[in-house]
Amino acid sequence: MSTNHWTDPLTEAEIAEVVALVRADSRIGERPRFWGIAVEEGLARALAPGQGRPVRLVVMNPDAHAAWEVGAWTAGTDRAASVASWTPVDARRPGVSSEEARMVAQACRDDQGFQAALAKRGIDDVSLVWVDPESITGFEPEELQGRRLSWGTVWHRETADDNGYARPVAGLVPIIDLETLEVVRIEDHGVVPLAGEGGNYRSGTWGPDREVAPLEIIQPEGPGFTIEGQLVTWQNWSFRVGFTHREGLVLYDVVHHDGDEVRPVMKRASVNEMYVPYLDPDPTAYRKNFFDWGEYGAGPLTASLELGCDCLGEIRYFDAAVLNGHGEARTISNAICMHEEDYSILWKHVNTRTGEADVRRARRLVISFFATVANYDYGFYWSFYQDGMIDLEIKLTGILSVSGIDDGRTPSYGRMVSPNVQAPNHQHYFGLRLDMAVDGAVNRLYEVHAEVEEDERLNPYGNACKMVRTLIPTEREAARTTDPSRAVHWLVEGTTRTNRYGDRTAYRLTLPNTARLFARPGSIAERKAPFVAKQLWATAYDASERFIAGEYPNQAPLGEEGVQAWQRADRSLDGAELVLWPVVGVHHDPRPEEWPIMPAHRIGMRLEPDGFFDRNPALDLPAPKAHRADGDACCH
Repeated sequence: MSTNHWTDPLTEAEIAEVVALVRADSRIGERPRFWGIAVEEGLARALAPGQGRPVRLVVMNPDAHAAWEVGAWTAGTDRAASVASWTPVDARRPGVSSEEARMVAQACRDDQGFQAALAKRGIDDVSLVWVDPESITGFEPEELQGRRLSWGTVWHRETADDNGYARPVAGLVPIIDLETLEVVRIEDHGVVPLAGEGGNYRSGTWGPDREVAPLEIIQPEGPGFTIEGQLVTWQNWSFRVGFTHREGLVLYDVVHHDGDEVRPVMKRASVNEMYVPYLDPDPTAYRKNFFDWGEYGAGPLTASLELGCDCLGEIRYFDAAVLNGHGEARTISNAICMHEEDYSILWKHVNTRTGEADVRRARRLVISFFATVANYDYGFYWSFYQDGMIDLEIKLTGILSVSGIDDGRTPSYGRMVSPNVQAPNHQHYFGLRLDMAVDGAVNRLYEVHAEVEEDERLNPYGNACKMVRTLIPTEREAARTTDPSRAVHWLVEGTTRTNRYGDRTAYRLTLPNTARLFARPGSIAERKAPFVAKQLWATAYDASERFIAGEYPNQAPLGEEGVQAWQRADRSLDGAELVLWPVVGVHHDPRPEEWPIMPAHRIGMRLEPDGFFDRNPALDLPAPKAHRADGDACCH
């Protein structure tokens, strides 16, 4: 039976009932593989609570070199579960599941040619070898065109519980047919010594642990938020918690409660894609150009979070159900974490004439999830604030993806992090999706920048600065770049409401200064992900335009799909259902201090009310009360 609201994550039962119907069809063969199931949001928007929901899933028959997008309905108050359509898709292009990844690794370990290449390097126990199947998009060998392929990065552990990502097997590249599970080519670029130093990062490995005083977060009256199903309410905010195969955590129906009014801000918010190009011509690194969401999927890679480690305080968790590569529904317990945090000072002033001080402490609501993508771990933290702000912080941690390097060599395109181990230069780009709805479904987009007033009659002292607003009228104009030297930001303006100054209500989007892609124009790395050339794209809403890099980026034609292709339609953005596609990125010049495990690197974006309210919306917060154990007041 369907869940209460169309934005709710699919349940194990819903997934299982649809998969059972698909399995009953003989066209999928004897060993089908699956890659994801998701609600068809464009159709589901109009559904009443409890009705069956439209979904699509991808199923492959590897023996027939065939794949389909299956349209189906879950059971609900209005219908039984059913299959509605089978749409063929290019069999090469569905993403790779974790189950396929394990099959690929075993196929390599079983291959005699692969075993011989390992033996040349002194590796005889293949059970201690890891192989990570990597996207080959753009690097398919000519003679293997038409096949669904992957290539492998190879790692060796000295013991079963060793950190395999610390010992790359350099120079060895297997290429695998994902359908037949054959190693169809082995590239051997020469033997490079294995790392002589381990990369264990567990407690006690590098000496005794230091002393750390306890720090406890206590809310004696419980958390300040309420949860009804997937609906969260906190400090004038409410939103729905969703979860998808492709994106992981998705927030829906973000609204602010302004007195008795319910004022929408966004319909949908997610981290829509991640692109990670490596910037080293080494034979085990140059093919590393990954769409981690589009070629693998954030949902199944989501980690189960642990109380006291990933989150502190009065925690509430949301589980998430996913479809694995074998067609089995499984639940990730504690997939999403939600908690409140003290966030220092929200506002403060001291009247120096009277000595009177007023201060309010800030609190924020944080909802987060973590995805482990082989060696890297990524945390995604959406935060809501009492002054109407929303931000996203992305934390990059885990283990650097390293390469072997010969004795005596110095890396040209990376850094040494351990003997015979180099960490290549690389970049991380995150494509976000924000379906805006500032005070209603129809909005406008403006770019704002600072300018010195050049008219000396208006600027006799040379210090006059004006903020220049430029309407972005159509999609072709909506490929924008950040420029901190001009204080560039963007306004999403409502069309139905003004504040007391006569200005249209709006929200301001501020993005960090993101480094450009350091790849030669025309290179595969550049052609594969043209969207990273800009920091903001905008389109008019179209239910079929779901992912910034396109529906199926795995082994896709380079640069032909995704947001830059959609913009060619040049639809009007002046009074449209706006979808913003911000791009934030990290240029990662590795440091030895990031080895053998990386302290979290942070990047993010910010949405702030800009004329949305008539004044500071946090004036109604009470003064802080004493919270010291001895009872003395910390604030007066």
